[in-house]
Amino acid sequence: MPNIDNEFGKLRSIFWPLHRSELKKVVPMMIMLFFICFNYSILRNVKDTLVVTAASSGAEVLPFIKVWVLLPMAVLFTYAFTKLSNRFSQEKVFYIIISFFLIFFGLFTYVFYPIRDYLHPNQLADHLETILPAGFKGMIMMYRNWTFTLFYVVSELWGSIVLTVLFWGFANEITKIKEARRFYGTLSVIASSAAIIAGSFGKIIPADVSWESTLQILVGTVIVSGCIAMLTYRWMNKNVLQGPEYTAFHEVKIGQPVLKKKKLSIKESLSYLANSKYLLCIAVLVIAYNLVINMVEIVWKDQLRQLYPSPGDFKHYMDSMTIAVGVIATTSSLFMSKLISRFGWTRTALITPVSMLITSAGFFTFMLFRFDMQDFVYMLTGTTPLAIAVFFGAAQVCTSKGCKYSAFDATKEMAFIPLDHETKLNGKAAIDGVGSRLGKSGGSFIHQGLLLSFATVSSSAPYVAIILMVVIGFWIIAARSLGTQFCQLIGEKGREEIGEAEVPAV
Repeated sequence: MPNIDNEFGKLRSIFWPLHRSELKKVVPMMIMLFFICFNYSILRNVKDTLVVTAASSGAEVLPFIKVWVLLPMAVLFTYAFTKLSNRFSQEKVFYIIISFFLIFFGLFTYVFYPIRDYLHPNQLADHLETILPAGFKGMIMMYRNWTFTLFYVVSELWGSIVLTVLFWGFANEITKIKEARRFYGTLSVIASSAAIIAGSFGKIIPADVSWESTLQILVGTVIVSGCIAMLTYRWMNKNVLQGPEYTAFHEVKIGQPVLKKKKLSIKESLSYLANSKYLLCIAVLVIAYNLVINMVEIVWKDQLRQLYPSPGDFKHYMDSMTIAVGVIATTSSLFMSKLISRFGWTRTALITPVSMLITSAGFFTFMLFRFDMQDFVYMLTGTTPLAIAVFFGAAQVCTSKGCKYSAFDATKEMAFIPLDHETKLNGKAAIDGVGSRLGKSGGSFIHQGLLLSFATVSSSAPYVAIILMVVIGFWIIAARSLGTQFCQLIGEKGREEIGEAEVPAV
């Protein structure tokens, strides 16, 4: 079994496991990923701040947005991606989709937001609150601030469409299995570093600057970053992907007639999941992760909204969270290449569900029994149970996202590499474009049902905890099954290259 310590040395195998001949390909990928992830982190904090701290709003709005707006939009975007891919080259699809996102963000920030009071139906929303049950409060919030809802949805889709489908789909096309164990660990470091810089950038904006001005600064930066990513992608296509080893990539990109005859609908793309145990296991991983993190975050953001009701304070805390997530993810990503090489694909893939099982159990235990421990906590820390609950929830979110950006993303993307191009392209679009939304929307459906029964997020928390434990159990089973199939697919030589000494048993 090859060892990257012997190939590069101990320090270089951690910080820079790349050959000089690979830099022309890897460095532009790093630049693209950095700016895409930078935007993702900025947009994530802005969208949460907008909808949760808006007038007459709260965390109850999140499940309704994710079910009634985000899921349909995810399906629509996946359909559009499939149609665009069958009509244009992959390069043009990249430009078209990113340009759409950047134009929308500019219109919202500089046109819609300044006139939001004229666009939002506040009087009708006030009337609806008087005639509908308390459990429908979240839906009324979504309708009242509909422009914020739209911004939230498009910002969320940046992560699933631009980051996951466009960038990682591109990376999987031009990366070999033996390169992935080194490249993807390094790329994970870049992604998590972008989160640190994005969080730091948000915190340097002075506290006395109005929220509207802060929004304009942040979104203006997002637009510039998106343009840099597109220019880097253009340079890479013109100057790097021209050798004979990229012939297949270019043949697919230019849209040959045989592909035009095989235009795939959304139904046909999703059929890949039902007809393939391999893709189905990947889908379970994606759905489970998104369902778990979605359900935990809604409960946590409800507590955070109570602690920090103003947009500035709320976003400041979210920026600190982004920095913490980036630090954890960067530290773990530095050792990702060695983890995969030493422990193999399966054990590395299990890091995320096991860590989320432990941290979720800790968070909900503390939250549900925080009043019983109130005197002890105040005597020990001198602060309120609410502040401690928010802290433990933040620790859970940091750990889960830190693992996601390193172990989860790296192993999941590696699982696509052995597949043929058609299965890879359409299966990935279905899993990442729709599968992630199903996870988040599934969690939102559950939250909606609980809110209709218990009215508040806090009251429904015990039932959320039980559901999460069951879902994580299925996640672990699917990861072990996928590990067995992956190792069988890549063969003995491939297992040696990634450090999987034998086919793991399910």
